[in-house]
Amino acid sequence: MPTTAKLKHDIDRGRGGDKVDVIDPAAAPLGTDEEAAGTPPSSGAVTQAYHDEIGSAHVTSEKHDSDHAVAIYVALVGCISTVLCLAIWLSA
Repeated sequence: MPTTAKLKHDIDRGRGGDKVDVIDPAAAPLGTDEEAAGTPPSSGAVTQAYHDEIGSAHVTSEKHDSDHAVAIYVALVGCISTVLCLAIWLSA
């Protein structure tokens, strides 16, 4: 069963077809206004919104993908740091 957090994650990952795969920080994430008002969205409403935004194929599949951006960033910073340290060491 999809949640508002999963819906936002999938929209941010471009699975709705109208965005690129980029994190979109929101001042008030999906469902926050309803929860603050004391009327959180029902599971049926979330499922319908998920179906409308992403499509029915993703509602039933529990595909867990991993976001490799952090790993790539850490590896890149590590490589650059290693090269700089090696260059400094060899120039001394």
